[in-house]
Amino acid sequence: MGQGLWEVRTELPSRRIARVLVCLDDGVLVALHAFIKKTQKTPDDELALARKRFKELT
Repeated sequence: MGQGLWEVRTELPSRRIARVLVCLDDGVLVALHAFIKKTQKTPDDELALARKRFKELT
């Protein structure tokens, strides 16, 4: 994802794949945003929300 953001993927029981955008803050893993990804590219609005929350941490 870049700029300090990482993506964690997990398969749900419904066989859908969820994404969680995370960052590290003083050695602590912080979940910023989670969503169900429906296209190959991460939607801009999902990424923008995670980046906004990341900026609020600093």
